[in-house]
Amino acid sequence: MEEAKKRIGELTELLNYHAKKYYVDDEPEISDFEYDRLLRELENLEKEYPQFASDVSPTKRVGGAVLSKFETVVHNVRMESLQDAFDENEIYEFDKRVASVISDYTYVVEHKIDGLSVSLEYENGIFKRGSTRGDGDVGEDVTENLKTIRSIPLKLKSPIPYLEVRGEVFMSRNNFNELNKLRDAMEEPLFANPRNAAAGSLRQLDPKITASRNLDIFVFNIQQINGKEINTHLDGLNFLREEGFKVILNDKEYSDIKSAYERVLAIGEERGELYFDIDGAVIKVNSFTQREQLGSTSKYPKWAIAYKFPAERQKTKIENITVQVGRTGVLTPLAFLTPVRVAGSLVSRATLHNMDYIEEKDIKIGDTVIIQKAGDIIPEVVEVVKEERSGNETEFHMPKYCLECGSLIIREEGEAAYRCTGSNCPAQRLRNIIHFVSKNAMDIDGLGPSIIEQMIDKKIIETAADLYFLKKEDIVNMDKMGEKSAENLLNAIENSKANPLYRLIYALGIRHIGEKAAKILAKEYKSLDKLITVKSDELTKIDDIGSVMADSFTEYFTQQQNLDFIDKLKKAGVNTVDDEEEETVQKLDGKIFVLTGTLEHYTRNEATEIIEKMGGKTSSSVSKKTDFVVAGKEAGSKLNKANSLGIPVITEDEFIDMVKG
Repeated sequence: MEEAKKRIGELTELLNYHAKKYYVDDEPEISDFEYDRLLRELENLEKEYPQFASDVSPTKRVGGAVLSKFETVVHNVRMESLQDAFDENEIYEFDKRVASVISDYTYVVEHKIDGLSVSLEYENGIFKRGSTRGDGDVGEDVTENLKTIRSIPLKLKSPIPYLEVRGEVFMSRNNFNELNKLRDAMEEPLFANPRNAAAGSLRQLDPKITASRNLDIFVFNIQQINGKEINTHLDGLNFLREEGFKVILNDKEYSDIKSAYERVLAIGEERGELYFDIDGAVIKVNSFTQREQLGSTSKYPKWAIAYKFPAERQKTKIENITVQVGRTGVLTPLAFLTPVRVAGSLVSRATLHNMDYIEEKDIKIGDTVIIQKAGDIIPEVVEVVKEERSGNETEFHMPKYCLECGSLIIREEGEAAYRCTGSNCPAQRLRNIIHFVSKNAMDIDGLGPSIIEQMIDKKIIETAADLYFLKKEDIVNMDKMGEKSAENLLNAIENSKANPLYRLIYALGIRHIGEKAAKILAKEYKSLDKLITVKSDELTKIDDIGSVMADSFTEYFTQQQNLDFIDKLKKAGVNTVDDEEEETVQKLDGKIFVLTGTLEHYTRNEATEIIEKMGGKTSSSVSKKTDFVVAGKEAGSKLNKANSLGIPVITEDEFIDMVKG
C-alpha cells in the first residue's frame, strides 16, 4: 500500500510537470503516447487506492460530476472593465490624464485577448476556486470547469499563502474550427466565433463537455497576493510565469505614449498571424504604487486603456460562385474572389451563407464587393459596390442536381437551406458515419471523427456498414492506432451488433427521427423489416409521430441505396429486431418522470433508458401531468416546483426499488 501511495505521488508530480512543458511552455519532453500511458497508470492506481489521490492530480482535468447550477461568488477585488479608445487622439488624451497625476512613469503594452475573463484563487499554492467576471462584483463559481483547462496550474511552484490572479479564457482558432466542423457533422448549431465558443464551453453544467472543448488561458494580472511583495506589472508577470502560469510576456517598458502607441499598432499588424483572437491592445501604467495614486472611476481604472481594432475591410471582385455540399447535405454558396489581404492573411474565398443572403444583398457574379473577416476569422461579403457594376454581371442560381452525387436538390418549405437528397452522397458520408457510431446511436467507442476521416480518405470504408467487415490489418497501421487500439475498436464494433433496435433506427440518421421517435417505432413494430414496409398514414396514428416525421421516415426506405445499406448490416449480423420482454416494458406504463440533480448510480441517459424500456416517459419540466420527480444531490428549481404542485418526489434509491421491484 505504501508503494502505491508513493507511486501515485510520483506520477502526479511527473504528469503535472510534463503538462506544463506541453501546454504552457510549448516545449514537450515526452510523446503523447508516453504521457497517456503514465496517465492511464495513475488512473488505475487511483481507482484502486482512492484515499491516496491528490487534489492536484491530472486525472481531475477530465471533468467531474454534472452540476445542477453555478453558485455565486462575490469578488473581494472588483474585476474592472477597461476604458476603450478607437483612435490616436483618445490614446494621447489618456496620457495627458495620467501625466496630470503622476510623473516619471512607464507603460507596458499587452494583447487584449478576445475571450472570457476569470478569477483564479490559490491557497498555500493549491488552486481552490475559479469564477467568472460576471458584473465585476459578483460572478459564478466555475471551479470544476476551469480545472479541465490544462494550462491552469492546479499547484504552484511556491506555497504562496494566498494568490488571486485574473486571466482570459479563450479557444484557439484551430480548436474553434475543429469544434464547428464536428458540430456541423452532428447537425448542431455552429458557434459564431471563438469567443462565443469559449464562453459557452466554460459555462457548461457538465465539466466533461468543457474538458472536450480544449480551452486555453492567458493570465494577465495579480488581483491579490499575500506572502510576497511585487511592485510592478512586469515583475508580476515574471513571477506568474515562474509559478507555472501561461502569460503573454513582453519585457519592454515604454517611457512615452508615442512608443507605446507604436507597439499597439504593431500588435494590430500581427493579429492575423496569431493562433488566438484579439480585439485590441492594452496600455497600462507599470508601477503598482502609481496605479494606486491614479485610482479608478466607478466603471474602469484610470491607469489603463484598451485600444480597439476595427474589423479590417477590403475591396475585391467576385470571380465566380459555386456551391459546397456540407456533411449534412446543405448546399452553401461560396464566392471565389480576386485574392486580397485581410487582417494578416490572403483571402480568395468567402461564404455567402444561403440564397436568402445572396438575394438580400443583391450579389452577382462579377460584382465588386467589400469583404471583412467576421470575428477576424471567417471572410464574409459586407456589401456590393453597385456603382462599379458594368452590366456584365450575372445572377447566380442554385443547381437542380447535386454536383457530388447527382441526386435531386430540394428546398423544404420554411427552410432557408437547399439540401441534397442523396443519403449516400460522398459529401455527407463523414457526418453520417459520425452519427452512426455516436454514443446514443450504435455507441462504438474509439471511433472519433479523425479516425473515421482517415478511414474514408484511405478508402478503407465508404459507409458505416463497412465497419462491420473490417479486419485488424485494415486499421492497425493508421495514425493514433496500434495493436491494442485496433483490437479494442474491433471488439467495440462487434459488441454494437447486439444493440437494441431503437439504437439502429436512430443511427440511420433519418431526418426528423430522433432518439425518442426511434424508441417509439421500435416498440410499436418490433422489427426493421416491418418498418421498411409501413405507410406514412399508418405512422401518424401513433402518438408523438407527426406527418413530417412519418413522411421523412417512409421516404428513406424508398431509396435503393438505403435498402442496400440495411441489407449489408443484416449480413454483418447487426440486430434488427426488438426482443424486449413485454412484462418488463409495461412496469412503468404511461408514467411521466422528471429527473433533477446529480444521480449517483445512473447517468441521466441511463435512467431515461430504464424508464422508457419499462413503458414510462421522461420530461424536462415539472407540470401537473408529472407522476414522479426523481431528486438527486443538489436538486434545484424542479424540486421546488414539484413540492409546490404536490408531485411525489422520490430519491434515487426509491427509484431503484421501483424499477427493480
